[in-house]
Amino acid sequence: MNKLKAVDFFCSGGGMSYGMQSAGIQILAGIDFDKNCKETYEANIEGAEFVHADVFDLKETELENRLSLKRNDDELVLIGCSPCQFWSIINTNKAKSEKSKNLLVEFSRFVKYFRPGYVVVENVPGVLRRKEESGLNGFIEWLKSNGYENPHFKVHNVNDYGVPQNRKRFTLIATRISQDEIKPIEMEGEKPLVKDVLGVGNGFPKIQPGHKDESEFLHSVPNISEINKKRLEKVEKNGGNRLGFADDPELQLDCFVGKDDSFKDTFGRLWWDKPAPTITTKFFSISNGRFVHPEENRALSIREGATLQSFPLTYKFDGTSTANIARMIGNAVPPKYATAIGKAIIQNYNNAI
Repeated sequence: MNKLKAVDFFCSGGGMSYGMQSAGIQILAGIDFDKNCKETYEANIEGAEFVHADVFDLKETELENRLSLKRNDDELVLIGCSPCQFWSIINTNKAKSEKSKNLLVEFSRFVKYFRPGYVVVENVPGVLRRKEESGLNGFIEWLKSNGYENPHFKVHNVNDYGVPQNRKRFTLIATRISQDEIKPIEMEGEKPLVKDVLGVGNGFPKIQPGHKDESEFLHSVPNISEINKKRLEKVEKNGGNRLGFADDPELQLDCFVGKDDSFKDTFGRLWWDKPAPTITTKFFSISNGRFVHPEENRALSIREGATLQSFPLTYKFDGTSTANIARMIGNAVPPKYATAIGKAIIQNYNNAI
């Protein structure tokens, strides 16, 4: 019954596209400004075209002709998961991300032109908290007054949808072919934890800092300094943090002297029996969050970060550097969460036709 097809704006390495494809939606194309994503995207998203374009410059008619899209197509899904550093609560350089704050407005141009059957927006919770500034308020009002009568817009934790990670994301799903609210379909049973996906028993052999995996599995991890190795030896296994070396004058960092209650996740280990924290673009660094392996004295490997984002072990990543691939992984919509959205859309479509 399902004949749905989608175009994924700001597609990066394909997390949203892969999850939607796994649900049963055909992906026509992914659009991204970063041409380094092309090989990864096309290697994993079957039959989809990678469109290298800056959405600020891309014209609606240009996309219409290139992909043979129709306007007012009930079976078309437009997805916009724009880079969101500007609206993030994480302390990033807002000047660098200034341009990204208007990406939702740019995406809405295409929604207004094509009037697709379905619209999906995924972003940081900050977009909802500042919905007037981000353009979200105006977009939702336009949807409601143009046939998308009952849009779902809420912050969800992806752990409820099969992702072994605590990651809160704003999600909007709207349709004009029915009046039903569409919510991502939650998983049944136990929510996944770190121990369910990482460790030797799950296909991750023990490795040392600096290990380079030349295979496509990419169980690679950057090296760390000798003093950081000593620090990690003192961090308690399974959830310990930098307080393990706070009383050692040789190992304590000057910036943390007298600040035992701040930035405790720095040099922190994951817990086996909890979901991972939010996987950011710096998950391969021990000093950028709680990204130390639960037992081994190293950061998470590239493949471990991807697995915590719910990418399958067979997903192929192609990038110019560790940092480049980690950025694709950290910025991605977790595929299993995307599948939960895709299944909900298919269910709605099949009920409506």
